[in-house]
Amino acid sequence: MLDTTDHALSNLTTRWLAAFGTALAADDRAGLQALFRADAHWRDLVAFTWEVSTTSGGERIADALAHHARGKSPASFVLDGARASPRVVQRAGAEVIEAFFRFETATTRSLGIFRLDPKTGADDLPRAWTLFTALDEIKGHEETTGSRRPHGAAYSRDFTGPNWWDRRQAAMAYAERDPEVLVVGGGQAGLAIAARLGQLQIDTLVVDREARVGDNWRHRYHALTLHNQVQVNHLPYMPFPPNFPTYIPKDKLASWFEAYAEAMEINFWTGANFLGASRDERTGRWVARIQRNGTLRTLHPRHVVMATGASDLPKRPHIPGLDAYQGPVIHASQYRNADGLAGRQVMVLGTGTSAHDIAQDLVSNGASVTMVQRGPTLVVNVEPSAQIPYALYSEGRPLEECDLIAASMPLAWAEKSHRLMAQQAREMDRELLADLRHAGFRVNDTDEKGWQFMYLTRGGGYYFNVGCSELITQGKIPVVQFTDIEAFITAGAQLRDGRALPCDLIVLATGYQGQEQVVRELFGETVTTRVGRVWGIDEEKQELNNMFTRTRQDGLWFIAGSFAQCRIYSKYLALQIKAVETGLVTPD
Repeated sequence: MLDTTDHALSNLTTRWLAAFGTALAADDRAGLQALFRADAHWRDLVAFTWEVSTTSGGERIADALAHHARGKSPASFVLDGARASPRVVQRAGAEVIEAFFRFETATTRSLGIFRLDPKTGADDLPRAWTLFTALDEIKGHEETTGSRRPHGAAYSRDFTGPNWWDRRQAAMAYAERDPEVLVVGGGQAGLAIAARLGQLQIDTLVVDREARVGDNWRHRYHALTLHNQVQVNHLPYMPFPPNFPTYIPKDKLASWFEAYAEAMEINFWTGANFLGASRDERTGRWVARIQRNGTLRTLHPRHVVMATGASDLPKRPHIPGLDAYQGPVIHASQYRNADGLAGRQVMVLGTGTSAHDIAQDLVSNGASVTMVQRGPTLVVNVEPSAQIPYALYSEGRPLEECDLIAASMPLAWAEKSHRLMAQQAREMDRELLADLRHAGFRVNDTDEKGWQFMYLTRGGGYYFNVGCSELITQGKIPVVQFTDIEAFITAGAQLRDGRALPCDLIVLATGYQGQEQVVRELFGETVTTRVGRVWGIDEEKQELNNMFTRTRQDGLWFIAGSFAQCRIYSKYLALQIKAVETGLVTPD
């Protein structure tokens, strides 16, 4: 039986880590392979590979580690005493020994997590099921935080020179210089990467077409709040205050974005429309065109980071016969509130999150709503079912520790975890799902990986129930299947059973186009082809396509996703850009 005392686990993991460091230093591939299960996974965030990557299989891991370690002199492998001690935990349904560690190379400091299978191993040393390595900092280029914070003397002691405010205004004007990095989009993705780059002393400018910082949330529909809980959604460096509500309202969040940009000294141009950019291969810089306040500015950054989100351009699919309808048709992205719609009849085409929230807002404000369903939809109660994937963040662990554990899970293990969580959620929501089926709503019963994988693969297709499902089951929001519509007519739709479905407004909750279309419009076909798909899981690489890592187009990067994704991966994206800027990584 495994000895799970603290001393025994510390001794066991220390011996495994020492054997790992010795084999790596000696380029001993057989020794490395002996430390891993045949079905092991190694996920590296920039520590060895300078990119976001996953390698699977004990033999392949040994080969890859030996290859990428060559010339880097990895050493000083020690358990990380600042974090949780080695312990036995459940991950993806398996019992493992989990341990945090640190190590260094000639130019970097990194950290990681390994998980040992207590049931395997030779010479009484268990084999690893997963290995996670992540770059923490580049030596000589550490973040300017904590003991390395700016002193402030430059502007606090010179009574004749510019003060802090003067310097901030000059920095944001870019009158006589170009930013090294241009970030397009000022939501959570843009703010997170700009904050990270700022702490690495990389001159960064964020441009956003909205009039105020936070307007990308402020201008969404009136009743919107975040659907996951506050402890998961912090931005880098500045956690939300402890009095913030569990589910943050969109206007409160928008105001926080403004405060965050100011506090983190992020150079931010509002009302700035990014018109596109072309690459000057001779100088290694972009020629970026920005329309602001009626003036065209041309900037020449070395890097462009697209932070416009996984959902940017509205998707308005061709719907046969819809042109026959003579009333107003808007996309869900254009919906703000139910003003003027009390007593009116509205058709919401779609059954994802936006469709449900808009329908609920309309009904709550006196409108009559019919939802039109085009395909089965996954429905999960916002509490507790939808919060199951975030249980780690409610255990009282430090945020950074939670983030490391979340990032350390390779795709294969993440899939196992989410299958288990999806099964648990279906059981919790059994009664609600049965009631929805009885009301004529088609529930997605075939997707076994849960809502998070639907988000990663297709960007939607699910709904966190905050009350709209009950309106459907109670008959207050009838659901019509799209296949039951015979034709659209001047004043609405004609159903196949002979009924007319009149409406004064149609809302198309039909989702958003992929990032490739954004790239095509802003950078042209050549760059689009070179980069390839953005977002969605590459099953062979076991990572998101072109997210948070180098792309085939030098100087073009992408960041998007949830608050947690942006907070976690902004660090590794910023470190990659810093590595390029310092010459540690040569652009391909």
